[in-house]
Amino acid sequence: MEAATRVSWTFPPSGVAVGCRPHKFCSLGVGCSRGSISSITGDSNYTLNAIHNRLVASSSPSLSSSSWRSKRRVFVGAAAMMAPPTVLVTGAGGRTGQIVYKKLKERSDQFVGRGLVRTPESKGKIGGANDVFVGDIRDPDSIVPAIQGIDALIILTSAVPKMKPGFDPTQGGRPEFYFEDGANPEQVDWIGQKNQIDAAKAAGVKQIVLVGSMGGTNLNNPLNSLGNGNILVWKRKAEQYLADSGIPYTIIRAGGLQDKDGGVRELLIGKDDELLETETRTIARPDVAEVCLQALLYEEAKFKAFDLASKPEGDGTPTKDFKELFSKVMTKF
Repeated sequence: MEAATRVSWTFPPSGVAVGCRPHKFCSLGVGCSRGSISSITGDSNYTLNAIHNRLVASSSPSLSSSSWRSKRRVFVGAAAMMAPPTVLVTGAGGRTGQIVYKKLKERSDQFVGRGLVRTPESKGKIGGANDVFVGDIRDPDSIVPAIQGIDALIILTSAVPKMKPGFDPTQGGRPEFYFEDGANPEQVDWIGQKNQIDAAKAAGVKQIVLVGSMGGTNLNNPLNSLGNGNILVWKRKAEQYLADSGIPYTIIRAGGLQDKDGGVRELLIGKDDELLETETRTIARPDVAEVCLQALLYEEAKFKAFDLASKPEGDGTPTKDFKELFSKVMTKF
């Protein structure tokens, strides 16, 4: 018998086939419900030898050595495939990206988290761990190391307009904005996101969650005028590129982002900017981050695009059933 090798494994409830849950990245697929593996359930930390003994106890006394070796090979392979999926969030130094990265690290039983930031300073800001990569999404080669070996990608990169100096709110009028050289929406929200999608496709990534913004159906949306950047136009172009890529995707077009607590509001799904015509067109950043992670856990979130906002706190029931939430989405783009 080989020396015991400890594996960290979250088992599904008794009677559920190993490989079907807790996440959908296991490559066993439907076949995991066949054979002896499906009967192995229990606590989350087992040695291979301990589970070997359970298999022996449940096997026929006449099981041949060759049959047992075959079963054990299948089991060992299944154990490897049941490892939590590796998920990369880009834009991990941003206000929403930081929350997504933190949630990934807090849920190590479900995900192996990685982050991508643009500068060493941003890496230090979120802890400076070895799983945070520094790269420029405008340079395809620089992001390859972060994307290699991941199962899923969450894209949270975005061009950021800056206010021109000299604005005095006491004098009335509106501030003017600009984008830094080399960091306008075409370069960041289109070319940079296209580079990420291309790299993910080449690496065999199984799902991409892309966070955009509501308002893309209206060319005259005020956001497009900021710095003359047409930011929603370029975001929409990247979204269409993802939808046409063949990679399973979830496109989240968030409403106005708020720095408030998450998990305390009823979330709202919409399409074609219809939520912009209502009073409920904002959402807390932690709620956007939560929807990003939940989208990786449910088939109902794949090949879908939707607007996302929330009711005011205290109005309605806080959303807990994300499978039901994603089931409401009927739009692919």
